[in-house]
Amino acid sequence: MKNFEALGLSQPLLDGLAEMGFENPTEIQQQAIPILLKHDGDFIGLAQTGTGKTAAFGLPLLELMDTSSKETQALILAPTRELAQQICRQIDLMSQKLGKLNVVPVFGGANIMGQIKDIRRGAQVIVATPGRLMDLMKRKEVKLDALKYLILDEADEMLNMGFRDDIDYILSKTDVGRNIWLFSATMAKEIKKIVDTYMVQPEEVKINREHIVNTNITHEYVQLKARDKTEALRRMLDFDQDIFGVVFCRTKRDTQNVADELNNNGYSTEALHGDMSQAQRDAAMKRFRNKNLTLLIATDVAARGIDVEDITHVIHFALPDDPEFYTHRSGRTARAGKSGRSIALITKGDVRKLRYMENKLGIKFEKGEIPALEAITQKRISRWTENLKKQEVNDKISDELFYEVQQSLEDLTKDQLIGKFLSREYNKIYQRNSITDLNDRSKMREEKGGFNERGRRSRGREEGMKTYFINLGRKDDMNKGSLLGFVCDVTGLTGNDIGRIVLDGAHSFMDVKEEVAQKMDKLNGAERNGRELRANEHQGAVKENRERGGGRHKDRKGGFKGRSRHGETSDSKSGFKGRPAKDTQENSGGFKNRKTKNTESGPKGGKSKKGKKKGNQAKGRSKFFGSKWD
Repeated sequence: MKNFEALGLSQPLLDGLAEMGFENPTEIQQQAIPILLKHDGDFIGLAQTGTGKTAAFGLPLLELMDTSSKETQALILAPTRELAQQICRQIDLMSQKLGKLNVVPVFGGANIMGQIKDIRRGAQVIVATPGRLMDLMKRKEVKLDALKYLILDEADEMLNMGFRDDIDYILSKTDVGRNIWLFSATMAKEIKKIVDTYMVQPEEVKINREHIVNTNITHEYVQLKARDKTEALRRMLDFDQDIFGVVFCRTKRDTQNVADELNNNGYSTEALHGDMSQAQRDAAMKRFRNKNLTLLIATDVAARGIDVEDITHVIHFALPDDPEFYTHRSGRTARAGKSGRSIALITKGDVRKLRYMENKLGIKFEKGEIPALEAITQKRISRWTENLKKQEVNDKISDELFYEVQQSLEDLTKDQLIGKFLSREYNKIYQRNSITDLNDRSKMREEKGGFNERGRRSRGREEGMKTYFINLGRKDDMNKGSLLGFVCDVTGLTGNDIGRIVLDGAHSFMDVKEEVAQKMDKLNGAERNGRELRANEHQGAVKENRERGGGRHKDRKGGFKGRSRHGETSDSKSGFKGRPAKDTQENSGGFKNRKTKNTESGPKGGKSKKGKKKGNQAKGRSKFFGSKWD
């Protein structure tokens, strides 16, 4: 492996890297830096987040800068405020031995007048998000006449976030005398269009797929029930007090809920998501960098650009759908040659998604477990004992107070005193934790839910959801949109609370987030078009009826699903699924050809006015409909 000196970097940059603790270059740095130092032209670098792309373009950029000129020579575009700030910090650190270099961050959510003042003082390097930069360009506050290098970092993510028009505008206004360095995780179609439109014979470096996941990261999974995930985090924190990590959640709501629950139980955590103000996000990141937090609870988008030293754990509260997002997440740990752990909290329906990640990324997930309460207790008591031994006696305690306490405790033996101290700490542990084994030891379900071999979501229920049976269907003039609207109006749920909807003729199934599922009870007893509604939790598999046509055609010779009939006229003796139909008074066969009692034999053998069978005959009814089905 090459060292940084072998890449052709000058001594001041090497000294700066040594102070930062960087010893060996990553794969993308080894390949990109020599090319960028010598090649006067466009460049494409394809590598994942977490592989060291900032140094891959930052080091050659600093080497090529004219630090004596105050003109803007380099423009770096990034998709998020956090990533832009992180790039600025890293360039400042790498250039610390070069002398003063004015690097100005430009992004939305901050005072634009302050950014304008910084630019007017002479911004040699501008690191910007596309929207705010375009605003400043239209105000003519950014002068790019002397621009030599335009760098697109995380180009695919910028396009995913809807910045295509902004990027086109910026590139079209800076098309003279500059080189484009484009860094991206993938060469998507939209990236290819940018390359074809704005770049000229670019040099390209592509990191092989087998190298995209840091080999210093151990990948683990823990199988448990969705409702136990937050308590699992608590137990992990209780067991290992050295955890310093990031927890990734799927939604902003989940992020805030997890952070709130942990904070309410005495753990130092903070949420980071898009609904927070810039000031709140900056404060959270400052606390995290200063290690005043144990865990940062974040969404994928909000966590872009997080590059904090010594992160030990990345915990996936829910696995991402895209393997590349898993790589982005896990790459937050094991930086600068250190080791780290990536732990996925999964339910038994996630096994296909887990196997899909393994196949796509070339990694192996090892099975882990949430520590039992006994193990947590033993470890915490051991730490408590050691801390108690190290406790220094406060010299401000007066002799009188010491004597008073001594007198109060003189009737207790040493063993009794130790027992009381130990019981107080022991009770604290058991008051904040349940004694339940959180590990789900049932067999993992591969045939339902998760992903198929192409990575597409199957029809299974998503984790963290409950399925409800509702006695409304297509025959009630319902489609999925109208059913969703009706349920939200009655229950107060929102569309974000509801997942899969399976609509059938006479009923439907709906998945609802566990934490708000109790609101579905409001449907029970409600009415629609004079009909009383029911909504019950459903535990079994859900199969969608593919027959959407409703009734049978009168001119068909077959019965239901095309089965043959005995006759073609309206008095046909063929019934459901081609079984013999009942004549008005003479038929001797009932449902599924069972014998029925004489219709004149009285109430026990007769029918109700609504056509419901009474007594033992109701046992043939489907388990979904129940005795109150209309």
